[in-house]
Amino acid sequence: MVSILPALLCLELSLGQKTHVQAGTLPRPTIGAEPGSVIPMRSSVTIWCQGTLEAQEYHLYNEETDIPLGRQKPLVPGDKVKFFMEDVYPGRFCCKYFSPTGWSELSDPLELVVTGFHGKPSLSALPSPVVTSGGNVTLQCGSGEELDRFTLIKEGERRLSWTLDSQPHTSGQSQVLFPVGPMTSSHRGTFRCYGYFRKYPLEWSHPSDPLDLLVSGASNAINPSQNKSDPRTSSPQDHTMENLIRLGLAGLMLMGFEALLFQALNSDGRTQDETET
Repeated sequence: MVSILPALLCLELSLGQKTHVQAGTLPRPTIGAEPGSVIPMRSSVTIWCQGTLEAQEYHLYNEETDIPLGRQKPLVPGDKVKFFMEDVYPGRFCCKYFSPTGWSELSDPLELVVTGFHGKPSLSALPSPVVTSGGNVTLQCGSGEELDRFTLIKEGERRLSWTLDSQPHTSGQSQVLFPVGPMTSSHRGTFRCYGYFRKYPLEWSHPSDPLDLLVSGASNAINPSQNKSDPRTSSPQDHTMENLIRLGLAGLMLMGFEALLFQALNSDGRTQDETET
């Protein structure tokens, strides 16, 4: 999704505004967004920028202008600086920092995507969202609007995405088919899709409803130690059997005790009779 335009613009800003260091170029800073780079419309976002320990001031730019959107000084050397945007808007942003030796390289462009510009697309799994391990599934994303492209996103710690051009449909709708497989346990997860027009690649639709993809028969190796029963997780039937065994043993012990007592009493009686005789 990163186009050549923001990179060229950032390069132009860098050449036109920074002081060059002949002995070597300062490393470019890193740039990111919190809570992420895909944000719902009318939400807030924080763009952060971080450079070297020598950074004294940071400037934030949008690709559409060479005038800084903001300036921030780090409170502690090496800290990130944060630029808060209360009402998010889509765009490509880059930042740079000033140090005692001059201006740094500009960061790589950050694409800030805003969702909610179009209606919610539908997302379904063909033939089923429950797929056998090693099998294949097709995720179909479609919209009643004639959108040009669709992006499929798998949620998680390391978010993955796929983008495809839409396919013509006889009903005037637009849709794409995302083939997934052969299936492994790594494919299991929650998916959403978005649609947008190619002319406005950062203005996405509302997200589809979530689709949970399940993988049946995936290899889930069990350690030998896991085969041992855990008394904390045993079934009620197991507890009943254990109680019956305990009661049986108690009964046998009681019968044995009674037999010993009876034998002792008889022995004392015979001894007393012999004494009297």
